[in-house]
Amino acid sequence: MYILTISLVLILALIAMRISSDLKIPQLLLFMLLGVSFNFFGADFTNYNFSNQVSSIALMFIIFYGGFGTKWKMSKPVAKEAITLSFLGTVLTALITGLFVYLVFDFSLLEAMLLGSIVGSTDYASVSDVLVSRRLKLRYNTDSMLELESGSNDPTAYTMVVLFSTLLQGKNVNVPVLIILQVGLGLLVGFALGWVFIRILDYLNTREDMEVILLAAAALFTYEFTNQIGGNGYLAVYIFGIYIGNKEFVGKREVVFFFDNFTNLAQIGLFFLLGLLSDPSSIIAMLPIALVIMLFMTFIARPASVYGLMAPFKLNKNQLPVIAFAGLRGAAAIAFAISVVNSDTPFLNDLYHIVFDICLLSSLIQGGYLPTLSKKMDMVDPEDASLRNFNSLQDKSDVGFLATKIEADSDLVNTYIRDITLAFDFIIAKVLRHGETIVPNGDVQLKVGDVIVLAGRSYFDVVGTDLLEFRINSHHNWVNKQIKNIRLERDSLIVLVLRGDNELIVPNGDTTILDQDTVLVLEASNAK
Repeated sequence: MYILTISLVLILALIAMRISSDLKIPQLLLFMLLGVSFNFFGADFTNYNFSNQVSSIALMFIIFYGGFGTKWKMSKPVAKEAITLSFLGTVLTALITGLFVYLVFDFSLLEAMLLGSIVGSTDYASVSDVLVSRRLKLRYNTDSMLELESGSNDPTAYTMVVLFSTLLQGKNVNVPVLIILQVGLGLLVGFALGWVFIRILDYLNTREDMEVILLAAAALFTYEFTNQIGGNGYLAVYIFGIYIGNKEFVGKREVVFFFDNFTNLAQIGLFFLLGLLSDPSSIIAMLPIALVIMLFMTFIARPASVYGLMAPFKLNKNQLPVIAFAGLRGAAAIAFAISVVNSDTPFLNDLYHIVFDICLLSSLIQGGYLPTLSKKMDMVDPEDASLRNFNSLQDKSDVGFLATKIEADSDLVNTYIRDITLAFDFIIAKVLRHGETIVPNGDVQLKVGDVIVLAGRSYFDVVGTDLLEFRINSHHNWVNKQIKNIRLERDSLIVLVLRGDNELIVPNGDTTILDQDTVLVLEASNAK
């Protein structure tokens, strides 16, 4: 019977995905409603202990893959804003919401703050679902900012949930120590185990299908080990995912393919389970309270946090309303509510169904109207929608991309694309001009300052031992010399020069090596 039910749920979930696309409503909302609907057919599921275990593991993998898929180079320009919102924004939203609940409803102060903490974070699965399913590429890297914020703020909310639930239980707790342990150990373990496991991957040199098993086990270990020593497992596994995801290793594409499908399955199962765990009569009873809280968060608490914290960053005025409205609540909040219900925390109100209704309404209202608001604020950038696909394509195929800038003295200035003959098996994938994307049709004429993006088959060096890397200092005999005047071994070649934090130089004979440059030299195997 269980197998029959699970298979039926998956089939209905796929149908729900098509309905979601046709009706232009968030998929995850339908998954929740699908779970609720089973209650009308006699399902009576109230196992909070089982639900807590399943939701914690599902949420852990969703957070891990959110980190794994974070392209740091894309996120770095908006990292300060996103991290500020992720930490301070979550804290402020939670505290403002908690204070409102305490003043308006029959909640004790600690219980109100606990509720505010549970719903304080923006949900990665919900935000990502809206952005991807509606093909929203937002201007000014706003989508990257939202994904980085929503992917990293659950640990902050979880730390606050742990804090206020501990206080409600009447336990003695040193608040600064608890926060330092949660955040400090989460960061430390995440980075440390990321460093360890990437070297284990290199050492084992396993078959490509084994990489998936190793990383899944590593993510689970990172999460649970951090929890066991008093740290924040969600923060650790998110940092672990970022570290691993921004490294190159054999089998990475297989990892991406697996977790793409696995996290989709986890989201379907998680949202269905959350709906199944709910009681329709309690959903209706808590709806008025939840609606008031959700509207307050959407139009008061979240905007106050966003506008206040983003003031020093001087963002574009069109960005702020979209960022403020994009604070969707979802699976993380409901999973936190389940963990609270499953603990010994005493509370007087039906926290689970209040949180469930808040997330349901948030997904319906904010998720449904975010695309409309984005278009109204002129924040949708259809010209550059390919940027997301270019990056994901590199992870899912053998395609690689190279970029070169057209300088004033280049022979390509004023040349038409149709007149360019590439000597190797490459194609011009797109042209960037003043930050805008131009489809490289044959009649496109190249201008000074254009950036040409070339696509071709990428190469991954399994051995990885042919490149020598070293830093040039002021006493090195290469400093201030042009490469054509440097005497190299016959079977050696300077292939790259790294200068400063971000500048990568493809060298030629006239390139001058400067003090503090990092030089990469290729040596033939028989030269060693």
